[in-house]
Amino acid sequence: MTRDASRAGVSSGSRRRPAKVAIVALAAICAGPALAGDDGDEAPAPWRPNIYLDLRTNYGTVPANSLSIGFGNLPVFSTLSNLRTLIDPAMLTAAPVLPTLPTISSPASQNAWLDVPLTIDLSDRISLYGGFTASAYNNGAGWSSLDVTSWNLGFQVDIYQQNGGSLPTVTVQTTVTRTVPDSPLTVTSLNNIVELDYALDEDATRGWLAGVQHTNVDIDSPLARVNNNIVGWVGGYYQWPNNWKFTGRVGIQSFGGAQILRLTPFEPFTQPIVRLDLDRMDDNDNRLFGVTAQIAWVPKPAYTLTLRTPLYLVRN
Repeated sequence: MTRDASRAGVSSGSRRRPAKVAIVALAAICAGPALAGDDGDEAPAPWRPNIYLDLRTNYGTVPANSLSIGFGNLPVFSTLSNLRTLIDPAMLTAAPVLPTLPTISSPASQNAWLDVPLTIDLSDRISLYGGFTASAYNNGAGWSSLDVTSWNLGFQVDIYQQNGGSLPTVTVQTTVTRTVPDSPLTVTSLNNIVELDYALDEDATRGWLAGVQHTNVDIDSPLARVNNNIVGWVGGYYQWPNNWKFTGRVGIQSFGGAQILRLTPFEPFTQPIVRLDLDRMDDNDNRLFGVTAQIAWVPKPAYTLTLRTPLYLVRN
């Protein structure tokens, strides 16, 4: 099953065949030689971890004087591109008391970035991932070069699975992202997501979602601070018999604003956010292709479009 180590929501919704394969495999192990000796009975193939590059190609827009975090993990490159526009990074290493404060403004920007996380599904419940992000931006002066701007590590785990019961599946995802050493500003973000997935049928092809995300951003300078970002949402999903799957989430994003040199160029806001996903799955619920559209009011609309094209090295 392709885990949604996506920085953009947790649940993969359908968990039909991997869980059944795991149960049958466990029964075969417990039965031992007695099962092996039955004519015509074949033990199922053992579970093999999925190993793949969860390649994501992204394009997004950010309005003037705004920082966009949204669902998933902080787009670190976008933050940096705005901060480069705002100030000379050397000012953030100057003395705490500056003779004069600059006028701070940030133009609207377009951003393109490529996420390349190597992902390992250890089971149908646990995934580990880590990789890098390469990005470019255009703030009105033409596109910058495409450079590696950050690396990330994370995990996703179903701490409880519904499996036909009355309680929803509970999934937790944590991602740590840090800019590369030669960045003008060193930024570290910690993104935590908890999502509940209540399936409405045995095969989990349709259901309801609810979740919350907390993002903490730390800049290695006492003169710049980005406050916490919290997103809460509800949603649902439906998977057709041909394995196309649609997921929708609607929520509220609350951003605490950002301060630079005792000024507040990015004001706090509480605004709506919408994310829509269309995925093509295989019979084992591995993602073959996906497209995601997100609109976040920050407070003006910021748009993000993501194409997911996983490259499998090992597929269960």
